[in-house]
Amino acid sequence: MESIERVREALPPAAKDIALNLGSVLSTSALDDKQKWGVALACAFTVDSPALSQAIRHEAASKVGDDVLDDARAAAALMAMNNVYYRFRHLVGKESYATKPARLRMSRIAQPKTDKTTFELMCLAVSAINACEVCIRSHEDVVIKGGLTEEHVHDAVRIAATIAAAAVALKL
Repeated sequence: MESIERVREALPPAAKDIALNLGSVLSTSALDDKQKWGVALACAFTVDSPALSQAIRHEAASKVGDDVLDDARAAAALMAMNNVYYRFRHLVGKESYATKPARLRMSRIAQPKTDKTTFELMCLAVSAINACEVCIRSHEDVVIKGGLTEEHVHDAVRIAATIAAAAVALKL
């Protein structure tokens, strides 16, 4: 599969809504191309669907540069680590864990190849997929303080939700 349209066609009839949503969330959005395709790429890498990742990379290639692709990879990888760690600390609910230093290297968050707000938006979308409340709140705060609106956040999470659903539907 090389295109999102082919992915949509490959979805089973039970996932008709997902196919329609996959087309719409990537075509209408408050997000600019860098934000939209960065979020889509980071989410596709997170849900571990080679067909979906390939299709989104193919579509994004004509719209964004390698910096967006590289940041999307970094956001997916860092959130794979951070979402597990911070979700554990939140869920266990013991102050003793909350006071321990993470000692996990994550300097890329401070030095993205695109810009801080776009990278944080990618991290937010991935954190939504991974259900890390602490990370969601933290990245949402940075994104809003960075000048984006709740509409931007909403659209990024709609993309994340639809990509997660498409990955499941491709397995049906």
